[in-house]
Amino acid sequence: MKLVMRRTSAMWQQSSGFTLPTVVSFMVVMAILSASVVVVIANNTSIVGGNVQSQSAFDIAESGLNYYLWHLAHNATDYRDGKSTPVTPDPQLGFGPYVHDYFDSNAVKRGTYTLWIKPQGSGSTIVTVRSIGKTTDGKVRTLEAQIGATSFASYGLVADVEFWFGSNETADGPVFSNQGIHMDGPSTDTVESANASYVPQPQYGGNGSTKDGVWCSSSVTTPVNCVTRDKSNWLFPRPTIDFNQVMSALCTMKKVAFTNDNATSAFANQASACNLTPAARTPAYIPRYSTTSFSSRRGYMIQLNANNTYDLYRVSDEDDTQTSYTAALTRTLVQSGIGIPSEGVIFVEDNVWVRTSSTFGGRVSIAAGRLGTNSFAADINIIDDLVYSTKSGADAIGLIAENDVLITPYAPPTSGAFTFEVNAAVLAQGGSVTYPDRYKVNSSRCTRGWVAPNQTFTFYGSVATRQYWTWNYTRSGGCGDAVYDNTINRYISGIKTTVTTYDYNLRYAPPPSYPVTSGYDFLNWREVLTRP
Repeated sequence: MKLVMRRTSAMWQQSSGFTLPTVVSFMVVMAILSASVVVVIANNTSIVGGNVQSQSAFDIAESGLNYYLWHLAHNATDYRDGKSTPVTPDPQLGFGPYVHDYFDSNAVKRGTYTLWIKPQGSGSTIVTVRSIGKTTDGKVRTLEAQIGATSFASYGLVADVEFWFGSNETADGPVFSNQGIHMDGPSTDTVESANASYVPQPQYGGNGSTKDGVWCSSSVTTPVNCVTRDKSNWLFPRPTIDFNQVMSALCTMKKVAFTNDNATSAFANQASACNLTPAARTPAYIPRYSTTSFSSRRGYMIQLNANNTYDLYRVSDEDDTQTSYTAALTRTLVQSGIGIPSEGVIFVEDNVWVRTSSTFGGRVSIAAGRLGTNSFAADINIIDDLVYSTKSGADAIGLIAENDVLITPYAPPTSGAFTFEVNAAVLAQGGSVTYPDRYKVNSSRCTRGWVAPNQTFTFYGSVATRQYWTWNYTRSGGCGDAVYDNTINRYISGIKTTVTTYDYNLRYAPPPSYPVTSGYDFLNWREVLTRP
């Protein structure tokens, strides 16, 4: 028994000696784990707090952008946040800095946002706004946005009437109609109609039945199949685009032209400014050819030069049956080497004929309108190649006509292989953008045509038209200078082979003071990882 008792005691002693270190070790481990958990919790709390403050700084910066969007909607030409300073903007950031306190819904100050405002210049509606949000504990985030009003140049084609893209015609860029679109050909961007449905006219492929705002013929299977094609970018109904507001835009451009020179600046602020017809000519304002009469064959020729200047001629007559602008126009040089106005707007109180001497380097909008009378409307006539120096967005030509924008019958080369090219954003407020099917001097005679595959018309820019748009006409019978095309057994006026491409640079950098279709909105935005 004693032996057993001793052995039992020894076993107990040995067990006690083993348990104590284990317990101590466990306690140490738990202490380390607890300390680690405390550190992790503290770090997470710090990270979460930092994230909250970072998000607050982001929200404050976003509030700054929203504030200036509101500001521009109420004062579209104020780039100094209601201030008069600085006079000279920072070359990189623009005007600023303008600091605003930011308060939450409980009127507690949570930080500040600092604004820098950089207008694009040259009459553009685009403004770059940088907003630096800073919380009260010093967290900073910076956002930058382009704010602008959508212009008519935001579309490859926008029209107040219905139109039809045939199966062999590609709609390049966004297209929009206030009536409806028959879209048998390929499209590269959105296709939009103001109507949910409409009844297409026979000349646009209609058969008397009601169609969707954008539709295609089920019989078309190539190059795109009407049944299986992607229609996700066919959008209808959409808000109507009001072409009537272009008249207001023409008035604004006339005031801009008045303001651009001391000789006419006093007219700009008069209540009847748009009805005034001063005789003084400036680089920005060109008066009427005649104060007593009007003719569609008289006005002014503007030749745009590569060095950001233009040459001006008076046109006393036009014979559009001729084969070149030099033969067609009876003209007299007024002045050469006139600098493009600082605001980039030339307003002509009469018809305009326009070409480039070679290529044009600069940004300009040419507007033609007889705003002082309700009796006549002015045209813009493209009489030769009209080409940018670069297609990077640095150069732009805007043509805004009160009536028509015309590709004259003598603009393309007479014969042989050629690529006739026009680079421009063109807008016909009350008329059409077109190659005419009849001559001005002889309306019974059809205009000439070009049908050879190596005779090409390339248009790069944007088209906005109140009425119709076309670069050629086909007819069953011959008349005048229309040319027979044996591949389709039809006579053609105009150029058969055409390539019409949208200049996407115009979406965010339209020509100076180009008419807008809506109010200000964010065009794009990004976070800036550098300061300020």
